[in-house]
Amino acid sequence: MASESHHKENLHNLQLEDEGQHRNPSEVKMSQIVVPCHANHCGELSIGQLLKWMDCTACLSAERHAGCPCVTASLDDIYFEHTIGVGQVVNIKAKVNRAFNSSMEVGIEVSCEDLYSGRKQCHRNVVPCTHQEQVEHSLAAERRRMRLIHHNIMQDLLNNKTLQRSIKSHDEDEALSTERTRVESVELVLPPHANHQVNTFGGQIMAWMENVATIAASRLCNAHPTLRAIDMFHFRGPSQVGDRLVLKAIVNNTFKNSMEVGVCAEAYHGDEPLRHINSAFMTFEVLDEKGRPRPLPPIKPEPQEGQRRYQEALARKKIRLDRKYIISCKQTEVPLSVPWDTSNQVYLSYNNVSALKMLAAKNNWDLSSKKNKVSLYTVEESQSLCFRVEFEMEIPAQRAFILLSDLSRRHEWDQHYTLCKLLLRVDEDDFIYQVVTPSVSKGGKYQDFILLASRRPPCDSGDPYVIALRSVALPSHPPTEEFHRGEVVCAGFTIYEVSKSVSKICYYNQTSPEVLPYISTDIAGLSSSFYSIFCACRQYLLDNIISTSAFTPSVL
Repeated sequence: MASESHHKENLHNLQLEDEGQHRNPSEVKMSQIVVPCHANHCGELSIGQLLKWMDCTACLSAERHAGCPCVTASLDDIYFEHTIGVGQVVNIKAKVNRAFNSSMEVGIEVSCEDLYSGRKQCHRNVVPCTHQEQVEHSLAAERRRMRLIHHNIMQDLLNNKTLQRSIKSHDEDEALSTERTRVESVELVLPPHANHQVNTFGGQIMAWMENVATIAASRLCNAHPTLRAIDMFHFRGPSQVGDRLVLKAIVNNTFKNSMEVGVCAEAYHGDEPLRHINSAFMTFEVLDEKGRPRPLPPIKPEPQEGQRRYQEALARKKIRLDRKYIISCKQTEVPLSVPWDTSNQVYLSYNNVSALKMLAAKNNWDLSSKKNKVSLYTVEESQSLCFRVEFEMEIPAQRAFILLSDLSRRHEWDQHYTLCKLLLRVDEDDFIYQVVTPSVSKGGKYQDFILLASRRPPCDSGDPYVIALRSVALPSHPPTEEFHRGEVVCAGFTIYEVSKSVSKICYYNQTSPEVLPYISTDIAGLSSSFYSIFCACRQYLLDNIISTSAFTPSVL
């Protein structure tokens, strides 16, 4: 199981030598051997059982950190990539990544161990100790931001005319009615199903939901389906011992090789009305004898509610693809200029900020040169060359953040910026600019870049201000003959508050072929143009330190 497989590989490079000496005080470990009662008809660990173990481990970690009882509020998307068989050992490790005002994010690592071969396989990424832990703590704020606006993204997609036009009508004779897939089941919550607070285990509810969803999927395809993904779980309320849980499931939509099943859990006690406990959306595939996904028949949604579920399933599929494509891919596998639109803007923004934080968190920077307290560091890796320029100066961190956030003024101190025009104000924290730079060769074309600029103030004391930059594709501004279209992989600033009046400013760039010519002589030690540019940056900040203007760019 893996939700962000690229994250594990990137964070592995951040390990410190003292990793084995440090253990997060909130860390909890569980190991379980898979026996037949945990398995499904194929002899593989039931996903419901795995969810129960994960929920229990995460809850214990949260309680160890909080020092009081905790309940599961939500669960991020999960993608299931491997199966676990009877006789293998499941190792689960959970620890708190970050605590907010009234909630906390717990990271979970699930690995499978074969006792006979000694092989271990990691199914879902989590951050290890020390340095990586700090990175995950930083990225947790971005993930929380995505969770909070998930509903708004869904509504924007449902109102999108392009999505509506993509809904195709199927031949009535070929399409299957979704009513045949409807499942309803009732479970009585008994003491073994509850935790020490007498609340039903979140993992137990998820297991029951997975069971009815699997039955619904089976009724459509007349075969045993395989669960591939679960959208975010969000618990709306608790359930206690003595409650009756009513679990309902139905196939919402089918795609070429997969189907989405909607499932909800409601509770009641005695004569009281039903309480909505949870809803989830699960993606299933049906595999042939060679393990390849089989094509699935189209469905005929019922009027009104069925049509609503059908359209929402299309919107969720778009969100899943965006989230998996933009966030879960390795950085080198994501095309540089991902097309920007309203449905994927939050994921591009997350990718933008997280990529810069990951770049800043590398611990193998080499000092290439230093002049009058302006330092140039580099990291050479197999597929990229990264550099960092660092200096301290007398300016409040918040003021430096405001000034450096306004890219339309960057030409005032950076000779490589001939023009920087604001094309789109996405929201108060994200902007899209067109940047024009001179050619590095005599008589060559000027270059232009379409950049997404994402700015973030600190969440906690000790966090930096962040200004992240990356290339995107904007349909309204395609490449033209006038300019050579360049790409920026990852760039931007982090600004740390050293004291109330002193800031440490770091500029980062993961170079692309279009950027490398501008700085290669500096890195080779043949020039110090970077020094003159950042001296100009320092002077620009000093000249505007007492300005009262706020960062309010407008589209030209």
